Amino acid sequence: MTAISTIALLTISNIFMTFAWYGHLKNLNARPLMIAVLVSWGIAFFEYCFQVPANRIGFGYFTLPQLKIIQEVITLVVFIGFAVFYMGVKPSLNFLWASLCLLGAVFFIFQDRV
Repeated sequence: MTAISTIALLTISNIFMTFAWYGHLKNLNARPLMIAVLVSWGIAFFEYCFQVPANRIGFGYFTLPQLKIIQEVITLVVFIGFAVFYMGVKPSLNFLWASLCLLGAVFFIFQDRV
């Protein structure tokens, strides 16, 4: 249950953070930069409301490096979905290569658990 809770909370936090970092490029592009910054900070607040508990729950079950790699994998998955479905980016083989590199990182960082 700890692993599932951690991954679920990290996924939710990454959805918020992806919108905070990149959503303004589509929605607020014509608005002043300060508006985009303030809106992004407001969205990022909710990211932290999920990310901090996720790391507290997961730390101890996962090592700190494992938590970081899990977060990076979730970030890539969320970002690919966001880029393709929300921003209209056409998928390329580079998405696959980046994913394979992260799978390698997952493999090596979880060698401590074996």
